[in-house]
Amino acid sequence: MRGERRSGVALVAAAATLWGGWALVLRPAGLPPMQFAFTVLLVMAAPLPFTLRAEPWRDRGAVAALLLLGAAEAANVVLYFAAIARGPVAVAVLTHYLTPLLVTLASPWVTGERASRRALVAAPVSLAGLALLVWRPGAGAPLVTAALGAGSAAFYAVIVFAARRAGRSFRPLEVTAWHALVSVALLLPLGARVLPPAAPATALVAAGALVCGVGGALLFYRGVGLVPPPVAGALTYLEPLTAAAVGWVAFGEAIGPAGLAGAALVLAGGVAVALEG
Repeated sequence: MRGERRSGVALVAAAATLWGGWALVLRPAGLPPMQFAFTVLLVMAAPLPFTLRAEPWRDRGAVAALLLLGAAEAANVVLYFAAIARGPVAVAVLTHYLTPLLVTLASPWVTGERASRRALVAAPVSLAGLALLVWRPGAGAPLVTAALGAGSAAFYAVIVFAARRAGRSFRPLEVTAWHALVSVALLLPLGARVLPPAAPATALVAAGALVCGVGGALLFYRGVGLVPPPVAGALTYLEPLTAAAVGWVAFGEAIGPAGLAGAALVLAGGVAVALEG
């Protein structure tokens, strides 16, 4: 059991790290965020022909969780990128990463598992560290942006729980492909706002989606079944931490002393939760 927990921690941490590298694809491609997200979901749905098994569909609870996962992913994408579009980005990112705190607080009621004491402490500590990492002096906190970001956080929390339930019967590749198909179907009515152009930029995004999208999802859906939801939630803070590091190294975005202190808090919270007995 302890070995499975370590594997789960490593898998979720690796997934969050991959997701933190999206800027390496998003910025060079230059696609609008909604088109970017839709392209990624299309690529994630591509493995469907390799997931045609009858057995998991007999588990009605897993099927319901899979449908809920797809719907939550679509809502998460719409709200999160709407928050980023409105700006400031710092407010959007900070409120979006209320997710681990929501997962930690809801887990005892949703799953019936014993609350992780370290996760209860690590979630707000990591949130404070994230605030230091992404906040910029003089940036405002528009209520609409904050509400959109917090809404995306709520749906991201649903994703954590739904993925864990769906993973009891569906394999990680199946969860990845089928939930993406549900998300694509729900986003299609948005029409031209989400449909990407036939351009090299779209091909670049598709290639990145194979690594960060499909690869990250496979790691996450495998790992989330091996650790309690609060642990998985706390480890997702590695995503914005990685994104900040990518911005610093690849795009020359300075972090500063406060940001470095925030990064240390994020890492400390994740390590503390991961090493809990």
